[in-house]
Amino acid sequence: MSHDSIHVVSMPRPADASSREKPGLARRGGRAARRAIGRNRYVEGAYKTIIGVVGGAITVIGLVLVPLPGPGWLIVFAGLVVLATEFPWARRAAAWLKRQLDRFVAWWRARRERRASASR
Repeated sequence: MSHDSIHVVSMPRPADASSREKPGLARRGGRAARRAIGRNRYVEGAYKTIIGVVGGAITVIGLVLVPLPGPGWLIVFAGLVVLATEFPWARRAAAWLKRQLDRFVAWWRARRERRASASR
């Protein structure tokens, strides 16, 4: 079986009342703060710049750490998540990276199961 034949299927969320709950206090507060920032174009520009610099720095540090032992890819993903709060391209990149990680995990588990069944 080649890795191209592995497909990860996401399950739909249940349509019960619990999935339609109001967002928590922190999320509502964050949305209110973001709306307040968006009211002034200079403040919004500064905010996006700060997010870009911080998220970019985290991502670059993660990329530098990738060949070393440790959580390099996790740090790259964290940097993309920070960038994704303000930039749609980063949101798409983080989603793509998550899909690739899901595919890899599915492939790895299938490989382990095949090896375990072959050794029996």
